[in-house]
Amino acid sequence: MAGILIGEDEAARFVELQRKLVPLWHSIQTLTPDEQTIVVVPSLSVDDLSWTGSVLQAYEERFLFLLLLLRQPRARMVYVTSQAINPSIVDYYLDLLPGVIPSHARRRLELVSPLDGSARPLSEKLLERPRLLERIRSLVPDPERAHLVPFNTTELERDVALALGIPMYGADPRFFPYGTKTGCRRLFAEQGVKHPLGFEELGSIDEVVDAVCRLREERPGAAHAIVKLNEGVSGEGNALVDLRGLADGPPREAVAERVRAMSFESSAATFDAYAADLAERGGVVEERIAGEEFRSPSVQMRVTPLGVLEVLSTHDQLLGGPSGQSYLGCRFPGDPAYAAAITREAVKVGERLAQEGVIGRFAVDFVAVRSGGEWDPYAIELNLRKGGTTHPFLTLQFLTDGIYESETAVFTAPSGREKCFVASDHVESPLYRTLTPDDLFDIAVRHGLHFDQPRQTGVVFHMMSALGEHGRTGLTAVGDSHEEADELYERVVSVLDEECARS
Repeated sequence: MAGILIGEDEAARFVELQRKLVPLWHSIQTLTPDEQTIVVVPSLSVDDLSWTGSVLQAYEERFLFLLLLLRQPRARMVYVTSQAINPSIVDYYLDLLPGVIPSHARRRLELVSPLDGSARPLSEKLLERPRLLERIRSLVPDPERAHLVPFNTTELERDVALALGIPMYGADPRFFPYGTKTGCRRLFAEQGVKHPLGFEELGSIDEVVDAVCRLREERPGAAHAIVKLNEGVSGEGNALVDLRGLADGPPREAVAERVRAMSFESSAATFDAYAADLAERGGVVEERIAGEEFRSPSVQMRVTPLGVLEVLSTHDQLLGGPSGQSYLGCRFPGDPAYAAAITREAVKVGERLAQEGVIGRFAVDFVAVRSGGEWDPYAIELNLRKGGTTHPFLTLQFLTDGIYESETAVFTAPSGREKCFVASDHVESPLYRTLTPDDLFDIAVRHGLHFDQPRQTGVVFHMMSALGEHGRTGLTAVGDSHEEADELYERVVSVLDEECARS
């Protein structure tokens, strides 16, 4: 959906507004940053009808790790959510701040909400409320020393930035096509990045059938094809076509039957609705890469307002869902066996985006397979926004001041200790509906799970507002090794199960 401000004039105004990021960035990068105001609008645009307002609220709260930026004594923050945040959750994050008095940080934090629980993007809710936008403007002492931090970077977020008169640290929506499935496949081809065989810019089921037939001609042994909507998020726009058992060069009718029987990653999807979405948004078909061992790593990067490309991290994604295409969480750092290789490929994409003028964080997702030898990576997606790996990595970075070395795939804290984590947005059980956030904090403290600053290990929770209605929370388990992080994660789940079963 387009924002309320449209036209070439608004696009030009936004480009001019973004120029303010350059002097602001110079100031932020100094050892003693000047006063600044960070306006956080963690809005998500999701078409999946299974997402409720309470789920969107939990995802908006997923970025509360940004409160850790208040460790900078001259930083102010305005954090906007659809509904008011439980004060205990706010206190939880402020208590994590190293070297800062929580009450001092709290005075520099403003929480704003339209009190609108509908399942619509937060940015859309703000643009409908001029008085609320005016209030947010009044909370920014100096617009020249402020910027907007969004999750999405659509026209809606662009228009919020224009309405507030502050630049946005994120990609200009004019670059949106690069982040679609069609756009990123073309970008991979142009940059010489290996990616699965496939076909782009499909707008109907008939075109999908034709594409699958062509794929079968070039890959007679392909077991599955994946259909992806151009704008699918976290794998929920994907569908799997089973090609097993088809004779070589099957007639089109047989392929069409398999396409009509494709299985959807989203439980709410139906064939007719999916066909309508395909006609509206377009999509791609590509071969599903398979091997004896299969991983789904990703590389996170950013382009600063100064045009500098930086490699931030690598992760191994944890996937689930009906066909293993839904994002559930991640492990950090990525496996050194292929971390350097995927980083080299991702940098080719990042350099192109920097040349085009993209600003902000983004990630390239890969699949890596091994069949008795070296790992073989294929680029599959470009997420031109923050993603599910952003919040756990920045939580670790803000809490430890550590540095990730891309050549070795090692993250080291100033203490000299290596740090690893396991993170998930899907720690869930019907039993967890009996818990409140305060119950969760009590359990963490009693069982010694809470993040410990001296050792810089332990658990940081997020998405806690989803407990009561959905029995769901998220967590980042930080350890000195992958094994320690894995053990800590499993221990948390075991403790929650035992505590809830006992009560």
